[in-house]
Amino acid sequence: MSVTLDHVIRAVDGIPTIRDVSLTLDRGTLSVLLGPTLSGKTSIMRLLAGLDKPTSGRVVVDGKDVTGVDVRKRSVAMVYQQFINYPSLSVYENIASPLRVQGKPRAEIENRVQEAARLLKLEPYLNRTPLQLSGGQQQRTAIARALVKGADLVLLDEPLANLDYKLREELRTELPRIFEASGAIFVYATTEPSEALLLGGRTICMWQGEILQAGETSKVYRHPDTLRVAQVFSDPPLNIVGIQKKNGSVQYAGGVQAPASGLYSRLGDGAYRVGFRAHQLEVANGIADRHAFSATVTVTEITGSESFVHLKRDDQNWVAVLQGVHEFAPGDTLDAVLNPNDLFVFDAAGRLVAAPGSM
Repeated sequence: MSVTLDHVIRAVDGIPTIRDVSLTLDRGTLSVLLGPTLSGKTSIMRLLAGLDKPTSGRVVVDGKDVTGVDVRKRSVAMVYQQFINYPSLSVYENIASPLRVQGKPRAEIENRVQEAARLLKLEPYLNRTPLQLSGGQQQRTAIARALVKGADLVLLDEPLANLDYKLREELRTELPRIFEASGAIFVYATTEPSEALLLGGRTICMWQGEILQAGETSKVYRHPDTLRVAQVFSDPPLNIVGIQKKNGSVQYAGGVQAPASGLYSRLGDGAYRVGFRAHQLEVANGIADRHAFSATVTVTEITGSESFVHLKRDDQNWVAVLQGVHEFAPGDTLDAVLNPNDLFVFDAAGRLVAAPGSM
C-alpha cells in the first residue's frame, strides 16, 4: 500500500494551513512529522485520514483518487495526544472494540488482542479498567486498540506529549519495535527533535504549512538543506552568528577575527551565517585551532548528567550543553569556543554551503 498527497493545499477561511504539499508514504515505513506548533503536522494527518478535504490537490491510495472519501471507508487508525479509552470497559474490551465492530470471530479477537497486549506489555492489565492504569499504560492501551484494528495507515499525533518524562522515555524506546512488528504505514507527529532522532525512520521537517526537507532522519539532522531546517531540528535552539569571509580570514559579528581554517577554508569571500548546535559549543580556554568568544553566563540549568549554560555575547544568546555538573553563576565570564570543522555554514539566502563531514 502507498498513500500520496499530490500538490495538496488546505485553506481555512481563506488562510492556507497547508501549502502545496506533495508526499508519498509506503507500507512498512515510519515517517516523523517534525515541526513547531502550527507548522501543519495535524493538518497533514487529518488530510491523510480523510477527516478533512483539501482545498485543491489529491489524496491517492494505491493509485486510486480517494479525495473526499469518508474516513470510515478508509483503513486508518489514529492516536491522539489525549489518550481516549472507554472508561467502563476493561483494557481487554477497549483493545477488542474495533474488532467487535468489524464482526470478527471470537477466536480471532482473542488472538489479536493477546498479540497487541504482548507487543505493548499490557498482558498483566487486561482485566483492569483504564482508571486503574497509569498514564503510560492508558496510552499503550489506546495504541494497542489502533494496532489491533489492522489499519494500513496508523497516525500518531504527539501521543506522548501529556505523559511524564519517565513514561515518555519508556514508550519512546518501545515504539520503534512496535512499528517494525506491525508492518503498517506509520506517521508520527512531534515538536521534539530528540523524539525524531530516537524513532529513526524518515523525518519530514515542516514550517508554516510547508515541507522544508524530507529524508532519512539521521541525514536530515546531519545535513539540513537550509538554516530553517537546522532550526527546526535543533533543541536547544540553534546558535547563530554572522561572519564575513575575506582574504583568508573570517570576521565574526561582534569583531572577533580568526584564520579561515576548517570549513571556512572552502568558502568564497562574502557574507554567511553560521549555525551550531548546543553540543557543538565548547566552554574552555586556549584550545588550538578553535575560535573563542568572551561571553557572559545568564543561566545555568543542571540536569545531573548535563549542564545547559546560557550565554550572552553582545546581542546574541547562545546555549552550550556540557557533560556533567558545571555550577557557573550568572555574570560569570567564559570563553565560548567554536571548532571551525564542527558547524553549519549558510549563504545569504539560508542555503547550506558547508557542514561537518562534507569536506
